[in-house]
Amino acid sequence: MAAAGGRLLAVSAARLGRAGWGGPRRSAAAPLVPSRSATVTRSGAILPKPVKTPFGLLRVFSVVIPFLYVGTQISKNFAALLEEHDIFVPEDDDDDD
Repeated sequence: MAAAGGRLLAVSAARLGRAGWGGPRRSAAAPLVPSRSATVTRSGAILPKPVKTPFGLLRVFSVVIPFLYVGTQISKNFAALLEEHDIFVPEDDDDDD
């Protein structure tokens, strides 16, 4: 809710100009130009590329394997809970084909 109020305040300030309610207004012919300050400096120079950290398979496996194991344990315990309370009990199918 506060973010929406902040956006509304910013839009109304942009429409009225920086001087306030009674101050001079911007002309309709000068549209606002969006700037990406993360890629350029204040003078307009392009910033150098950020340092790229190699990700590596070791980091991938050190994150994926523990969380995969924890998710498996949670699923197994929840399935046992459902079966214990007779919420979901798998049928024993006899395939005597």
